Amino acid sequence: MTGPDDTNGHDDEVWGARRIPGPRAAADDFDLGAVPTAAPAQASGPEPGPAEPGPAEPGPAEPGPEKEPAVTTAAPAPVLPHRILKSLLGAWALAACSAEEAEAIEVHLPGCAACADEALRLRDAVGLLHTDRSLDLDPMLRARVLEGCLSRRPAKIPVPEWAAPYDAETARLDALLRDIGDAEWHAPVRLKWFEGERQVNRKTTVAGVIGHLMTVDGLVSTALGLDDPLSGGTGARGDGPVPGLPLAPTARTETYWSAARRPPTRAVRGPWRDQSHALIRTVSFAGRGVDELSVSYGDFALPLQDSLLDRAFECWVHGGDIADAVDYPYEAPSAAHLHRMIDLAARLLPAALAGRRTAGLAAPARHLVTAGSPGRSLHLEIEGSGGGNWYIALDSPAALGSPDHAVAQVALDGTEFCQLVAGHVSPVEAAAGQEGDREAIRDVLFTAASLSRL
Repeated sequence: MTGPDDTNGHDDEVWGARRIPGPRAAADDFDLGAVPTAAPAQASGPEPGPAEPGPAEPGPAEPGPEKEPAVTTAAPAPVLPHRILKSLLGAWALAACSAEEAEAIEVHLPGCAACADEALRLRDAVGLLHTDRSLDLDPMLRARVLEGCLSRRPAKIPVPEWAAPYDAETARLDALLRDIGDAEWHAPVRLKWFEGERQVNRKTTVAGVIGHLMTVDGLVSTALGLDDPLSGGTGARGDGPVPGLPLAPTARTETYWSAARRPPTRAVRGPWRDQSHALIRTVSFAGRGVDELSVSYGDFALPLQDSLLDRAFECWVHGGDIADAVDYPYEAPSAAHLHRMIDLAARLLPAALAGRRTAGLAAPARHLVTAGSPGRSLHLEIEGSGGGNWYIALDSPAALGSPDHAVAQVALDGTEFCQLVAGHVSPVEAAAGQEGDREAIRDVLFTAASLSRL
């Protein structure tokens, strides 16, 4: 009988080749030690049966009935080579091994760390196959994985801290887009924002929203000296450049939509993601000073660091619009990134309030701002994730708000304040807590909503 320990020319490789594949092998394939076996090969013959009568003839003895083998309680696990045991781990994890194979593996695992680790990994993987569990990944999974990786081995060329929100939000939105099917790219999306004193909206599709984001991101690309995929390059659907794109984001998007020969499809995702990668890569390699580069939006301009923060904010807001349209879970940004977005809006409020005052949409300034008197302030208290305290100058965009001159206080949740700034929440219904000068409170809330745009 040949077994794994024999040395008569049959090594482990040959024995293993006869062992796999195939059903459970017969007893003569293994050295089972104490298990009783049949008579030697020279005495073997046909299946035992009733002996035929008659005298015995000279020569080899006729086969006769074999003795009943002794009954044993259990056979010891076969000793299999490491190579064979390792190849059986997948079947073992799926509970597809025979009882003898499973026993051999389980005897082997305590003494082999490599196989034990692999067995645990395979068992965990099999656990994901259970249909009673949701296979939807946590939207923040990528951010947590990247954070863990970078904390152990920082990148040689790190993304600037002020560009990190844009990097994170474009990655989160891309993860959402990767998960949706072709038909969902045509799901209707209603974009909302404020103009003057009222909320307006525009109906488009998921693909149309991504085209809008790419169109406005093109303004940042132009400021960095990169190709704008719409005005000077490939176009979002391979249509070629869209001529005559204005700088104002709303007019620019409307021009892009109206110039399309056919509705946008999921093909827009590639150019949009390539563009966002190019922006992040460029600012990461640019070095100091690039954060103050001016990005023009037609009737206003922002420093590059504020512009990318604005783009991160819009990416999150429209990511939420898309998620609502396709019934996808979508969380708010991390607390640190949300705080930066709130801070940008708070810094923009005094100038925006002055603009509304010029247009007759806000009450006139009440106090003359001098070196000794910065004028009135409103205390903006943001609660929850990304929260803090800001003092908004009410009488001059150049003045600094001061707690000593606060005439009113407004308290809002951080996410709710961002929804107000995005034009998704009515100013009348926004504030959870209000105290002080009602006119100042109304002006600031409506000014916050006026920061929104398509």
